Amino acid sequence: MVAALDLGSNGVSRGGSSPPIRTASRPNMNLWSIYHPDIPHFLQELSSTAAMQRLNQVGMNCGCEYTNFPLFHGLQPYSRYTHSVGVGLIVWHFTQSVQQSTAALLHDIATPVFAHVVDFLHGDHIRQESTEDHTLQVIADDKELVNKLKALSLSPEDVADYHLYPIADNNTPRLSADRLEYTLGNIVNFGFDTPDTVKHLYEDLCVGANEEGNPEIMFRHLDEASLFARLSLRCSKVYVSDEDRYAMQMLAELLKEAINANVITMEDLMLTEPDIIRKLNNNLVCADKWTQFRQYQVIICGNDHPKARIIQAKKRCIDPFVLDQKRVSKLDFEYQMDLESYLQNDFDYYIYAK
Repeated sequence: MVAALDLGSNGVSRGGSSPPIRTASRPNMNLWSIYHPDIPHFLQELSSTAAMQRLNQVGMNCGCEYTNFPLFHGLQPYSRYTHSVGVGLIVWHFTQSVQQSTAALLHDIATPVFAHVVDFLHGDHIRQESTEDHTLQVIADDKELVNKLKALSLSPEDVADYHLYPIADNNTPRLSADRLEYTLGNIVNFGFDTPDTVKHLYEDLCVGANEEGNPEIMFRHLDEASLFARLSLRCSKVYVSDEDRYAMQMLAELLKEAINANVITMEDLMLTEPDIIRKLNNNLVCADKWTQFRQYQVIICGNDHPKARIIQAKKRCIDPFVLDQKRVSKLDFEYQMDLESYLQNDFDYYIYAK
């Protein structure tokens, strides 16, 4: 038995990678009141720092929202700041731990502009972890943040690695606060369902011991777990869609060209997206390429174009646990088949955009 724990295109597409169709309108992306009724003072204080406020101008959709692909065109603003505060609130809701919630809040503080596009730039687009390498340094070098942490009797080392806290983060396909927040956020932002559905799903969550005896956020009931699993898989298909992969690859190549031409520096990547866009637009060559990037509307399969690329992807997925039972894939055969099909998806084909 598992007991609940009280932790006090648009063009031709292949391989199932075409984006799902939206089915609902897309309201504002702030779901904080669903995660917890109020924001505790310590999270307010930490969120007010300049390092955290920078994330207000770093998007969750990795530059794809600047294109004209129908899937991303017109998305509501959804920033790393909104996401980070949400993750902090989720961890606080389930643990009431200042240390764990702070680590959750700060987990994206070292995220550069366009987020995982920079992983593509570093050749780490399959793991997508290179942008986390400097979290401790960013925190430790920020006097304002360090002083606020001291007031909480915390050190940078206490909160720089949210992987230490399984409610905040754990290995795929488990459910963690980080994965939960961006999934619920994108369920709404992509128009796959409504905030009311998100609220219903969130209220079914608890913390229990998984099949390995470790604490994990999980669902009380199979119906809610299956619905969440299906919605999360729709989001996963967006993350590996031809449009998403191509946009990230092309933006990474543009950033590399801009760095090589001394239009921007690697250090500039820790500014904000408006800052970088301004710098790109101040250079005739980069401005033209940025305009081309923004005009992408359709993906075409084929290698008869100079910018045709084969682009692999990190396959994100969630297989949530049901309290006192098993993971959804062990209880819902249809979801198991859909998940296996997604994981077997092959991206070994050329694509380009117009």
